[in-house]
Amino acid sequence: MEIWHNPACSKCATARATLDEARVPYRLRAYLEQPPSAAELTEVLRRLGARAWDICRTGEPAAVAQGIADWPRDDAEEPRWIAAMVAHPELIQRPILLLDDGGALVGRTAEALDLAARRTARDGG
Repeated sequence: MEIWHNPACSKCATARATLDEARVPYRLRAYLEQPPSAAELTEVLRRLGARAWDICRTGEPAAVAQGIADWPRDDAEEPRWIAAMVAHPELIQRPILLLDDGGALVGRTAEALDLAARRTARDGG
C-alpha cells in the first residue's frame, strides 16, 4: 500500500507504527513535498468513496484564509475544492492509505488501520 503522510503528523506516526507492528509493507509519499495532481486526488476520492469536502481540513490556515468551510458542497463546486487541496496539500486529511486491492482508507482510527492490515494480509501483503 501507499501512505500519503506528513512526517510531523501524530496520526501518520501511529499509522506507520501500527502497520509496522502488523508487518504490513507500505510505501510512503510525503504529499506535502510531492503534492497530488487534480487527477490523482480525484482518483483517491473515488477509491475512498468520498467527496472532496469529506477529506478537506477546513480548519487549516490556508482553508480559513479562503473561507473554504463556507463553500457549497455540491457537484458543481467539487472541482474548486480539489483545486484548493492541490494548491495547498496541507488541506488534505491524513494519513490516506491507498490499498493494493484498489481501495483506500483514511487511517485516523485504530479500526481503519486494522481494516487496512486485514485487507493487505488477505491480498497476500
